[in-house]
Amino acid sequence: MKINKIIIILGEPQSTFSEILFKFFNSNSFLKNNKKIILIGSLKLLEQQMKKLRFNLNLNLIKNINKAKKNEINILNINYNSNKIFSKISSGSKKYISDCFELAFNIIENNKKTVLINGPISKKYFLNKKYLGITEYIAKKTKTKNQVMLIYNNKLSVSPLTTHLPLKYVAKAITKEKIINNINQIKNFYENFLNKKPKIAVLGLNPHCETIDNFSEEKNIIIPAINFFKKKSLYVNGPFPADTFFLKKNINKYDVVLGMYHDQVLTPLKTLYNFNAINITLGLPFIRISPDHGPNNEMIGKNISDPSSIFCAMSFINKIK
Repeated sequence: MKINKIIIILGEPQSTFSEILFKFFNSNSFLKNNKKIILIGSLKLLEQQMKKLRFNLNLNLIKNINKAKKNEINILNINYNSNKIFSKISSGSKKYISDCFELAFNIIENNKKTVLINGPISKKYFLNKKYLGITEYIAKKTKTKNQVMLIYNNKLSVSPLTTHLPLKYVAKAITKEKIINNINQIKNFYENFLNKKPKIAVLGLNPHCETIDNFSEEKNIIIPAINFFKKKSLYVNGPFPADTFFLKKNINKYDVVLGMYHDQVLTPLKTLYNFNAINITLGLPFIRISPDHGPNNEMIGKNISDPSSIFCAMSFINKIK
């Protein structure tokens, strides 16, 4: 599938994402891009934030995506009423963000060769505890089941079996079927979009993959799931203890690490690569990407945010076969 359009939802209006986008649009990487980029969000607020941060970029307001042009910053306007250019995040942006997503979903439904990038969104205010995260919100809206979170870096990617689930629920959520599904989703993604058979490492749940409990998740769930792939032509090994796996000698052997919970794999990945990674939702009827950072309320309006993740997103899109 050859991608020809990139839809970017501006996301939480009170975040550093506009600054990060300005830095990308002000770079040679944007000039070399050969796909139409279409922003969805408030034109007025974006212009005000651009002026505040002292960027000088031209925005091309369009009424529909057929009017979008290459090498221009096309934008479909969604009205958002705010008296402040940069402020604290609140629930006041909930309808605005929802409208942005609805427009994006409608566009993608009729334009299959499209990638969706959404800016960071406050789970606290937008989701209001109705979903574990934006991954689950998008899955629900697109009637997708068995979606998988992949934090992608071109050297090493990680995937948490459970996403933003509180730790006290993690053990009960781990099943052989879920591990097999997630590994199959990762396999299909790498083969279909990156033309590569991934080497996958699976981590254990318990410290050192051991437990004093009568029931061992490693023995009863994780190892049987790994053994399922021993009969297939896929390189899957484990379970490995999480405390020592991310040593250089280990990670150099693998493309993806499947962990049992969020921080087990995201913490070491961000320590290794900072924000040079992107969050990709596998299993959707389209490619969805989000930068691997949040709204970052502490840096809003200061022009000091690291834009690595949006550059990583654009570089990845250019690699898709």
